[in-house]
Amino acid sequence: MKMEQVREIANAVLYEGYLLYPYRQSAIKNRQRWTIGVVYPQEYSQANGGFEPWIMQTECLLRAEQDATLNLSIRFLHLLVCSVQHTAGAQSAANANGAAGVQSAADIPSAENANSADPDRATFSSTADPWSIVNRFADEPREEGIEREISVHALSLRDLLLEPRTLDFAFPAASLPDEAVPASPTPLVRAQQALHGSITIAAKRVAPPFCQLTVRITNLTPATGFIPILRNAIMQHSFISTHTILAIQQGTFVSLLDPPEEARAAAQDCENLHTWPVLIGDEGDLNTLLSSPIILYDYPQLAPESPGSLFDGTEIDEILTLRIMTLTDEEKAEMRQGDARVRQILERTENLTAEDLMKLHGTIRSMKPLTDEEI
Repeated sequence: MKMEQVREIANAVLYEGYLLYPYRQSAIKNRQRWTIGVVYPQEYSQANGGFEPWIMQTECLLRAEQDATLNLSIRFLHLLVCSVQHTAGAQSAANANGAAGVQSAADIPSAENANSADPDRATFSSTADPWSIVNRFADEPREEGIEREISVHALSLRDLLLEPRTLDFAFPAASLPDEAVPASPTPLVRAQQALHGSITIAAKRVAPPFCQLTVRITNLTPATGFIPILRNAIMQHSFISTHTILAIQQGTFVSLLDPPEEARAAAQDCENLHTWPVLIGDEGDLNTLLSSPIILYDYPQLAPESPGSLFDGTEIDEILTLRIMTLTDEEKAEMRQGDARVRQILERTENLTAEDLMKLHGTIRSMKPLTDEEI
C-alpha cells in the first residue's frame, strides 16, 4: 500500500469526531468535542491529579538488523477558534440595543416553536430570514482544527540502540483574519494558542532478533496562568487526535495483536499509553505501523462505498447521509456557516446520485459455507 493510502486511513483517525451530526454550531454536542487522542499540557495535567494525560507512548516490536532505518510522523490537530470580528458600526448598533451579545426578547424564538423532544434537532420557525438560526449563534466562537505534523526520516536503528533521540517542536500563537464564508453576514478572526512539545525515540534489543521501539510524545506547553482552567479552554493548548505513523526499511514490524510465538512474551512487555499500534497496508505488509488513539485491528481499511468523510464514526454513512438530506433550509444554512469541511459534507450529499445512495445500502464483503460446528 502506498503512503498516500496509509495517510487516508490516518486522516480518518485524525478527524474522528471532528464534528458530529447534525453538524451545526447550535447543537449542544458540537460545542465540546475531539475527546480522542488528547495530550494535555504537563503542568495542567499534574496540577489536576494526572487524570488527563500529558504523555502518549507507543511501544512496538520490530525484526531488523542494525542497518535498518525508520521514518516517523507524529500528527495531531491544533485547535483554532473562530470568532466574530465586530466592526465599529456593528458595535454601535449592538450598544444601541443593549449590552453586546445580549439578545432582546423579540430576537429569542419562543419555546412553542422549538422541538423540545430533541434539543440537538431543535428548529425554529422563520417566515423570511433563512439566517435566523445562524444569527442566534453568530457571536459564539467556533472551533476548527489545523493539521500539524512532525516528521523525521532515515532514523538509524543502530544510533537509536546506542542513545535515545529527543526532538523538540513548537507552533507559535497566531491570529489570522478570515474572509466571511459564502453568504455569511459576519467576518471572522481565527486565533490559535502556541504549542510546545517533544518526541523521544528509543530502541533496545529484547528477545533476539527482535527490538523494542519506543516513541514518547509529551506536551510541554507552559500552563502557568490558567490553572485551574475550563476544559474547553485547555483544549486550545492540547494536541488533539494525536497519532503516529512508523515505516521501516530493511526490517519488519511485528503484530502486537497476533505476534509469533517467539515474540509473544516481548509483545506483552510493550507498554502503550493511550494509543494502540496496528499494522497498516495491504494484508501481509509488515513495514508500516499506525499507532492510533482508536482501538483498531491490523490492516484497517476505508469502506470503498463511502463517498467521503462524515467524521461521526459512531454512525453509518447511509444513516448520516439520509439525515443530512432531511435537514431544513435553516439548518443547511447554518452548516454552510461552519468550516469548509462541513460545507463539503453538505455539498457532497446534495450532489449524490441515486446510484451513489444505493452503494451505501449494505455490502457483502465475503461469503463462506458454514461448518457443522457453526450450524
